[in-house]
Amino acid sequence: MIRHISISAANPRHVAEVMAELWGGRILPFPSHAGSYMALAWDERGTMIEVYPLGTELVPGDAEVEFRENDSPSHFQAVHAAIDVTASEEQILAIAAREGWRVLSCNRGGFFEVIELWIENRLLLELLTPKIAPLYTKFMQPESLEAFCAAMGVA
Repeated sequence: MIRHISISAANPRHVAEVMAELWGGRILPFPSHAGSYMALAWDERGTMIEVYPLGTELVPGDAEVEFRENDSPSHFQAVHAAIDVTASEEQILAIAAREGWRVLSCNRGGFFEVIELWIENRLLLELLTPKIAPLYTKFMQPESLEAFCAAMGVA
């Protein structure tokens, strides 16, 4: 189970606020890196997204991870995540419209559905509402994945 991930954003506080809104959670400043925030689902698992300023890189340090700033970061990333949210599809669409962010309801090959929300129109989060999350969970069970692999001819 993924407990937290980190992402970067041009406006870290605002992105953290929107993520917390989708979860019905809260935000807090991230004490280890100035200008960063934590979007917390405020749930029993401690689900969180750390949002760093765009250009922040995590690098191996002498002891622990260190933060470094890249003055020429790419606008896009390979990072994406599928996350459960408490918001409905209608709420997500309204939030995306308010923010001016791309949003799209998608069917992933007939196996499950997600709502693509493009944070700041550059970072993909696949949102799973309470209505569509059960199908994702059902597909991702070991027995379903075994059947999928067999149908795909993958050992």
